[in-house]
Amino acid sequence: MIRHPAFQVRPWSLVESALDLAVLAQTESLFALSNGHIGWRGNLDEGEPHGLPGSYLNGVHELRPQPYAEAGFGYPESGQSILNVINGKVMRLLVDDEPFDIRYGELRAHRRELDFQTGILDRTVEWESPAGQVVRVSSQRLVSFPQRAIAAIRYQVEAVDTAVRIVLQSELVANEQLPVAANDPRSAAALGKALILEDGGSLDAAGYLVHRTERSGIRVGAAMNHEVDGPADTSMESTTFHDVARTMVSATLAPGERLTVVKYVSYGWSGTRSLPAIRDQLQAALTLARKSGWPGLCEAQREFLAGFWSNADVRLDGDLELQQAVRFGLFHVLQASARGEGRAVPAKGLTGPGYDGHTFWDAETFVLPVLTLTYPAATKHALRWRHSTLPAALERAQQLGFAGSAFPWRTIDGAECSGYWPAGTAAFHINADIAAAVLNYCRVTGDADFMSSYGIELLVHTARLWSSLGHRGRDGRFRIDGVTGPDEYSAIADNNVYTNLMAQQNLRAAAEVARKFPVRAKELEVSALEIAGWADAAATMYVPYDEKLGVHPQSDGFTGHQPWDFEKNDCYPLLLHYPYFDLYRKAVVKQADLVLAMQHRPDAFTDDEKTRNFAYYEAITVRDSSLSAGTQAVLAVEVGQVELAYAYVGEAALMDIDDLEHNTADGLHIAALASGWTALVAGFGGLRVTDDGVCFAPRLPPGLDGFAFRVCIRETPIRVEVGAESATYTALDGDQITIRHHGTVQDLLPDTPVSLPIPPAPPTRPVHQPAGRSPQPRHLR
Repeated sequence: MIRHPAFQVRPWSLVESALDLAVLAQTESLFALSNGHIGWRGNLDEGEPHGLPGSYLNGVHELRPQPYAEAGFGYPESGQSILNVINGKVMRLLVDDEPFDIRYGELRAHRRELDFQTGILDRTVEWESPAGQVVRVSSQRLVSFPQRAIAAIRYQVEAVDTAVRIVLQSELVANEQLPVAANDPRSAAALGKALILEDGGSLDAAGYLVHRTERSGIRVGAAMNHEVDGPADTSMESTTFHDVARTMVSATLAPGERLTVVKYVSYGWSGTRSLPAIRDQLQAALTLARKSGWPGLCEAQREFLAGFWSNADVRLDGDLELQQAVRFGLFHVLQASARGEGRAVPAKGLTGPGYDGHTFWDAETFVLPVLTLTYPAATKHALRWRHSTLPAALERAQQLGFAGSAFPWRTIDGAECSGYWPAGTAAFHINADIAAAVLNYCRVTGDADFMSSYGIELLVHTARLWSSLGHRGRDGRFRIDGVTGPDEYSAIADNNVYTNLMAQQNLRAAAEVARKFPVRAKELEVSALEIAGWADAAATMYVPYDEKLGVHPQSDGFTGHQPWDFEKNDCYPLLLHYPYFDLYRKAVVKQADLVLAMQHRPDAFTDDEKTRNFAYYEAITVRDSSLSAGTQAVLAVEVGQVELAYAYVGEAALMDIDDLEHNTADGLHIAALASGWTALVAGFGGLRVTDDGVCFAPRLPPGLDGFAFRVCIRETPIRVEVGAESATYTALDGDQITIRHHGTVQDLLPDTPVSLPIPPAPPTRPVHQPAGRSPQPRHLR
């Protein structure tokens, strides 16, 4: 997409200088606005044309039947799909009775800009109607971070050459007609008219609608109010009818004269509150928004983002395209999570209906590590949401015949809704991923209160699953058989290395925290015998190793599988062109699996093992998942493949701007965007946070003149500036902190920069990817 001539490379914004209807759906995802609670796709203000209309509330979904050709015990009975709720974006414009539709007349100019520092989507248009009337339209749109229930639009119309009569119809619209879903398992299930009208009304410049869902029992409402500034003859009226609330503003504009309308929209939803309670909530939020006013909302938005960027920004010198992409990714990671209190971080955020709006392990493994170091409040809320779904996870484990919790592979409300069990239920590593996110959050923040409350419960119940799911083999080692690891082209395998190592970490942590908080452990009925069992299972965990090849098989027997014929079977993504059965029994990898284990459990591998493993899996990993490139970048730096790592960073960061997987239209890949940041900070910055402290191993990418980033460890912000030969560390405030730089211990005093030399990269041998799957090299200096 960024290579499209309409897009410009800017360090702090995404700019579109012309409108191309062929990529309209993709741009709607790119220009989406959200705060983690409300999501508005970047549809044109006038509503049409559109690629895919979308207004979302985090957690609002409908249940749908989950049909099976051959049902089995433990299969989920219903699926869940995110709903396109009440659309408050619509501002229909009529010019002398001619609808403003860019498909008709002449579009003289069009420009959109999403500013990452202000959080405002700005649009300017000049249009000549089929009748020859010319108007200039400018609009600004925001979804508020400080006021999470509020979104707002400032819409202005100006007559250019001659006087024009205009009517502006500001609407709330429910049950919009949606396009038919594509034949792709990643696309959402179309649900038709899922909202049932309960109430609606209008008065003066205001209107509201309240609906409920039929199956999931959710009540959702939206309300709007307006401020109008126009010529003396400006008039206004509001009406409500089935599924639509409308405020109409009409005026006659002389050349150069303008009509300005500010639209405030509030949203509310609940599975328990009454209709009057929702209606009152909507009105209260609108009252506060109108008190702030449009300038106040904009200023609060800028202040919020200034605080975020002061902790999160990565500065790149020498690669403007990548600079833009990384900030774009960070901005959308924040949008997906910042105000999602009590809710999940969906795989697509609130930018589209892809994956039915479900959350996966993506959140804990790829998104939360970024938020923990940049905006930890969002991580805490996301983990508290996981904790709130613990009853469903306990029930699911019991249903499957296990102790502890079995967290869902894909869900919206905490119930499992993956209908394909080999890639869903069998991917038990989600338990260990949640445990790892808890550990990482507490290591970075030092939040002992969280660990002694929510954290210990999550660690204990996830550890109990491994004790129940695994068993001790004849050789005395602890085994976990018949599971699916991160690589979804290998299912129902024994002793997946990633799963076993992450489970080992989970078991150790549960034993340690139970000893640290004995009172809480007693409340959870943790016995000394159970703690000893966890510790013993962790100590004897089986990790397969192929002595002949000198590499770790992804799981038992993997290195003995028949090779995939990459020359003959080269239609990607493979899952859409070849049967899963064939993929499962061949040596082909969808996404980083063993390599991900080396990133998250570096202590379990020697440097030589990392080098050999990386080379082996590079040759068979096709990256049919957007989650892969960022992980491969991190390990590529660690084993000295710095130039290759730079290419992978670009792939991760540009995943949606370049539409590399050809499905940006149904929403952004939030985890991939997060992994672009991780690839820089954990890859070229070498950042690792362990129980022993914080470590850096920076190395300058070949395409950059320098780069810098900030992270906050135990309330101490650390600025890291990386050059070709040295790195400079500064503890900006707080207490003295001790770090490691390429293994050397260094104390950092507050506001006292320390520069340390960067050692040469380790010697490397060439590595190869499958035919046609090498990452696109980035331009080097």
